Amino acid sequence: MLGIALGTAKGLAYLHEECLEWVLHCDVKPQNILLDSNYRPKVSDFGLSKILNRAGTSNSSFSRIRGIRGYMAPEWVYNLPITSKVDVYSYGIVVLEMVTGRRIAAMYENGDDGSRGEAKDKRLVGWVRDVKNGGDGTVSPSWVKEITDPVLGYEYDINKMESLVAVALQCVEEDRDSRPPMSRVVEMLLHHEVDR
Repeated sequence: MLGIALGTAKGLAYLHEECLEWVLHCDVKPQNILLDSNYRPKVSDFGLSKILNRAGTSNSSFSRIRGIRGYMAPEWVYNLPITSKVDVYSYGIVVLEMVTGRRIAAMYENGDDGSRGEAKDKRLVGWVRDVKNGGDGTVSPSWVKEITDPVLGYEYDINKMESLVAVALQCVEEDRDSRPPMSRVVEMLLHHEVDR
């Protein structure tokens, strides 16, 4: 799982920081992360992508909200300038889905409580944060086991999983300035892949 998260982060970091013209994907979701025969991720479907020049300005402006509810960063809703941090947010949601086995898109179709699509992504993020903090602000020692998809059993390194979720939670911060750039996400994941 860490390999898929790391490979996806590397792909997004490349788009954001290494291309001749920077590319914002604007539609990061599980369906747009394909796996090859060796389970290496490939970021795909650039239908909603946005190209920015090196000065950070685009040749045209966004005219409407793009992407799928649940994966969209708050700045889309508040009509704030769109930066690479929208992809960082979506990436964080995808990682939380991978770890927990819970799908944002399914939550938006029909809510468990009969609701129709209000901020269920906040519920996933809030639920993970609540479990991590044990409800009283202190970190629960077994929080990773509580949020990890039962399908995984115990076939994972708990320290790596804890680090992966911690990175994902940084990516889904409401304030885009609090979210790390994808290159920093790659660094954090590489650190945990090698050191643990």
